[in-house]
Amino acid sequence: MSRILIAEDDARIAAFVGKGLRSAGYSTDHVTDGLSALEAARSGGFDMVVLDIGLPSMDGFEVLAHMRGEGITTPVVVLTARDSVNDTVSGLEGGANDYMTKPFQFAELLARIRLRLVDDSAAASGTKDNTLTAGDLSLDLKSRRVRIGATVIDLTAREFALLELFLRHPDHVLSREQILGHVWGYDFDPASNVVDVYVRALRNKIGAQRLETVRGMGYRLRRDV
Repeated sequence: MSRILIAEDDARIAAFVGKGLRSAGYSTDHVTDGLSALEAARSGGFDMVVLDIGLPSMDGFEVLAHMRGEGITTPVVVLTARDSVNDTVSGLEGGANDYMTKPFQFAELLARIRLRLVDDSAAASGTKDNTLTAGDLSLDLKSRRVRIGATVIDLTAREFALLELFLRHPDHVLSREQILGHVWGYDFDPASNVVDVYVRALRNKIGAQRLETVRGMGYRLRRDV
């Protein structure tokens, strides 16, 4: 489960963002000032920072400058009331991965966070030649072919998207909510059993032992099979 730091001094906004992210399957922590945000980022315990600019003790631009200056590459989405072109440019050139202005729609913020987390996961996994692998299982993003060893496996478009998500997060537990959001979109009915149906179908094609059920949490693709 990805862990997201919310650095925001407005309690109402922080509660709104935190509740939405937890509903989407993420773990969140909240700090209200820049120094605390920087210390939390330095801990290395977060996969993403949602960063307000107008923070007390140290503003968001300073936090971002320290992070990037110290080699902290954690993705940062700036969320701020400052909407001038100069502020946007300063944020992006200062190392932010994305920049959103208040007021905002949570659905758009969630979509941007998901995109940056997937991009960062792909970079961290060292994806080469557009191929994702786990053991003898491989997925070619260009040709859209899946192989187990030398054998080509036929997948539907949705099964391919589901397997791609698992391969970008090997050995990580993905909740049903996370899977729904990435593969079907966040407006899909969360009460649906569509994830379970497609996981079962994928298991039949790639081997049941590769996809592990983690009771009460979700599913995990095992890298060592």
